[in-house]
Amino acid sequence: MCGIVGYVGFRRATDLILEGLRRLEYRGYDSAGLAVLDDTAAIRVLKSAGRLARLEALVREDIPDSSIGIGHTRWATHGPPTDGNAHPHLGGCGSVAGGAAGISPSVAVVHNGVIENYHVLKTRLEAEGYVFRSETDSEVIAHLIDNCLSKALATGSRVTDEHADLPEVVAVREAIAQLRGTYGLLVLFRGRPDLLVAARLGSPLVVGVGDGEHFIASDANPLAGHADRIVYLADHEVAVITSGTLRVLHRDTGRIEPAVRPLELSAEDVGMGDYAHFMLKEIHEQPETIRAAMRGRLSRDDATAVFGGLNLTPRQLQRINRIVLTGCGTSWHAALVGEYLVEEFARLPVEVEYASELRYRNPPLDEGTLLFAITQSGETADTLAALREIKRKGHPTLAICNVVGSTIATEADGGIYLHAGPEIGVASTKAFTSQCVVLSLLALYFGRLRHMSFERGLEFIDALERLPDLVAEALGADQAIRRIAERYQDANTFLYLGRQYNFPVALEGALKLKEISYIHAEGYPAAEMKHGPIALVDAATPSVFLIPQGAVYDKVLLNVEEIRARKGPVIAISSPGDDRVRDLADDVIEIPEVPEFLQPIVAAIPLQLLAYHIAVLRGCDVDKPRNLAKSVTVE
Repeated sequence: MCGIVGYVGFRRATDLILEGLRRLEYRGYDSAGLAVLDDTAAIRVLKSAGRLARLEALVREDIPDSSIGIGHTRWATHGPPTDGNAHPHLGGCGSVAGGAAGISPSVAVVHNGVIENYHVLKTRLEAEGYVFRSETDSEVIAHLIDNCLSKALATGSRVTDEHADLPEVVAVREAIAQLRGTYGLLVLFRGRPDLLVAARLGSPLVVGVGDGEHFIASDANPLAGHADRIVYLADHEVAVITSGTLRVLHRDTGRIEPAVRPLELSAEDVGMGDYAHFMLKEIHEQPETIRAAMRGRLSRDDATAVFGGLNLTPRQLQRINRIVLTGCGTSWHAALVGEYLVEEFARLPVEVEYASELRYRNPPLDEGTLLFAITQSGETADTLAALREIKRKGHPTLAICNVVGSTIATEADGGIYLHAGPEIGVASTKAFTSQCVVLSLLALYFGRLRHMSFERGLEFIDALERLPDLVAEALGADQAIRRIAERYQDANTFLYLGRQYNFPVALEGALKLKEISYIHAEGYPAAEMKHGPIALVDAATPSVFLIPQGAVYDKVLLNVEEIRARKGPVIAISSPGDDRVRDLADDVIEIPEVPEFLQPIVAAIPLQLLAYHIAVLRGCDVDKPRNLAKSVTVE
C-alpha cells in the first residue's frame, strides 16, 4: 500500500524523495511527508494531509538542504488522513513527557503495513512516559525504536561488526522482534547524517545501488533513471545503508551477502508520455504487452506453449488432476477466464477462489492439486497468505505475476511473469489482459500434455498470434466510445451482462466503472439477470451486454429483449456488422472477430475505455481513485 522512499548520498535528498513519491502515489495518496537532517544533524519533518502537491508547496517554503532523508505517501489503515497521522512519525526526547525543550526526536520512521499488537506496545510505552500524537499504529514503532536505542546506548557493547553492532541497528532489531504484523520500515536517526536502517516483514522494500549513493523504496519505480542495480530485501532482513555501503542482516542467520541484480527499468517506462493519464497509456499499451506475454512461449514445432519457470517436469504436471486459481479483484476475474479455458481445452477440473477466503478455509485438497496464485504486484497480502497456506499443506504452488523479485514470485515454487511493464494506474488494465493471455497459454500447455491434437494446438497458436493486431483494432473505437460515454456519464447504476467466457469480462467491466467513476455497477451472467437484478432496470439504468457471436449468442439476444421490454437502455459489445444486435441496442461497439475463447481479451478493451471516458467526464482522478491503492499489502 503506502509508498516509501529514502536516499543517502551526495545529492539533494528532498528533490529525489519528492520525485520518488510522485512515482509512488498509486500506492497511497491521502497524506504525505518527509524527514531530513539539518546542518546540526537534527531531524526536520514536513508532512501534510492530502495529495503530494501540498507537501511540495511546504518543501518549497522551508526545508534544509540535506543529502539524507526519508519520505512517505500514505493509504490509511489506522486513523483518518490528517497532518498528525501522516508519516514520518517521531520517537525520542520531543515525544516523551518532560523531555528537554528544543531537543529534536532521536528517530523518524516511515512504515508500510499493520502492527497488530500496537495497543499492547502503546500502553507499555505510555507507562514509560512516551506521549503519542497520532491515531496510527505506526507511531508505536518510532517510540519503540527510541526506547530500544536508549537502552542500547546505556548498555554499550563490544563492537565485532561495525554495522551489525551499531546501537541504531541493535535498536531496530530489538524493536522489530517485538512487533506482530507486517512492516516495511525505513528509519532516520538524529546525529547520523550517513545512516539509514530498513527492515522488512510482509511489505516490500528494495534498495537501489549507485556510486556513492543508495536509494530505498517500496518498489522499483522510483529508482528508474537513478540506479542501475537493485537489491530486493526479503522477510526478516534488515539493511544497514550508508552512502557508500550496503550491509544486509537476517534475523536468524546474521550477516548475509545480498543478491545485487540489474534494474531493467528506465525513466520512460514509468513516465506518462503523451497520454493524459497512466490508465489511458496502459490501455493503449496492450497490443505490445500481449505480445510480451507470448514472446518466446509458443512452439510451433510441438504445437504447444513453453515455460521456463514452472520448475515442474511434464511428467509431474501430467499427474495434476485439479487446479486451484486464486487472486483478488481483477486477478480473480482473470482466474474465472482461466477456469473456462483450462476446463475446455485441458479437461482438468478448476476451482477459482477468492484469496481472502481461501486463506481461512480448510478445503479438502487431493494429492494432485496445483495452486496458481494470480497477482499483478506479487505483494497482495491475501494472495500471499493463501499461497503460504496451500504450500504449507504440501501442494505445489505457482505464481502468475508481473513484478520481478516480488514476495509471491519469490515464495512460489515456480511461476510465469507477465512482462507487462510497470502498471501505475490503480485500476488494472494491461495486467488483466496479460493474465488472460498467460492463462490461455496454460490451457494450451495442459491440453497438449493430455489430449489436444497437434493440429488443434497449431490452430490455438494461430489465434493467439493474431491477438495483438485485433486488440489494436479494438482500440480504434476510442473516440466512438467517448461519444457513448457522454450520453451515459450521469447514470447512477450500470448493469454488465455476459455469458460463458464473457461473464468474467462483465464482472471486470463493472469493477472498472466502480473503481474510477464511483458509479454503482454490477456484473452478472446474462441469464441470471431475470433472477433479481432486472428489478433495477428502468429508463435511467444502462445495461452493457457482451454479445459477440458464439455458442450462447441467441440466448443473450433474448436477455437483451427482456431489458428492452422494460425500457432499459442497451450498450452492446458485438461482432462486426451484426444487424440483429444493432436493431435492438441503443449503442453498439464492435470488436473484431475472434475465437470465442479469446473474446475476453478483446472485449475487455471497450469496457476499459468506456469506464475511463465516463470517469474523465465526471471529473474523477482516474489514476488515483478515492479510497483505493495499487498494491494491497494489508488484510
